[in-house]
Amino acid sequence: MSFDIKVTPKRWPLHKPFKISRDVHTHSETIVCEISDGEHLGRGEGAGVSYDGETTDSIRQQIEAVAGEIAAGISRDELQQLLPPGGARNAVDCALWDLEAKRAGQTVWQMIGWDPKPVTTVYTVGIDTPENMEADAAGHSEYAYIKVKVGIGDPLAQIAAINRGAPNAAIVIDANQAWTVADLTQYAEPLKDMGVEMIEQPMDREADEALRNYDAPLPICADESCATSADLERLQGLYSMVNIKLDKTGGLTEALKLTEQALSMGFELMVGNMLGSSLAMAPSFVIAQKCRYVDIDGPLLQSQDCEHAMVYDEGRVAVFTPALWG
Repeated sequence: MSFDIKVTPKRWPLHKPFKISRDVHTHSETIVCEISDGEHLGRGEGAGVSYDGETTDSIRQQIEAVAGEIAAGISRDELQQLLPPGGARNAVDCALWDLEAKRAGQTVWQMIGWDPKPVTTVYTVGIDTPENMEADAAGHSEYAYIKVKVGIGDPLAQIAAINRGAPNAAIVIDANQAWTVADLTQYAEPLKDMGVEMIEQPMDREADEALRNYDAPLPICADESCATSADLERLQGLYSMVNIKLDKTGGLTEALKLTEQALSMGFELMVGNMLGSSLAMAPSFVIAQKCRYVDIDGPLLQSQDCEHAMVYDEGRVAVFTPALWG
């Protein structure tokens, strides 16, 4: 049997510019991969890892380069050897999961033997003036968790603003590699006193060995430093938590492996996203079942979403339907 493959670029506008420490986003750009056997259709969406140089063009080119192998029929295990971790493998892997579920007449939950439950996602506030960050937080004050992007500005003023806007929300922050160990030492204790629960990727992934001798007053989560399960051994003693993103792992197959290994090694888990529609969030929702923190708010930051979108209600995310994925 041969399979048909279709690769489509998507451009999802955001409600407003979204700034992190290294860049500003006005749109979410992704690639949707569709694989069909003529009767059933599997879909997956990948955004790629921008800080590793991935773009929608590079993702499309990677998929098209192996379209013959995919068309001939390829297992998810074989895909792990065919493509490296990243957005291309993510889109194809998730499409294969979706297709396999539909051909078997099962859900992804039946395939992996899990009982799904709703989860609570963070709402992410991008870097802006404290006044604008306060207003953004106030507009989402009903959320249980707010994630705050910080950089080389004044994080204490920014978190004070978030606390004024959403006084009842728990706060986690993400520096996206912008800090030094000196910054971390300066800010961590005051941030803890202000109610911050966790700091995500404070330092450059090439310099995070300095965390080995750092007595952290807050949990430190690896994001850019952790792509796949192969990274976990090095991260022991540096971080207590890892952020799993399917664009980093290259799909759900490796993400499940990373989840199992990280938990067995004593790491707590977070699941994140690189923006994208509900089609990109659905496989991440699977990993969210095992996570302490859930960050699958990409569709909330966008002014458009795909059909059969996931249902968000003040941070509570319902189990997706098979019409969307899986």
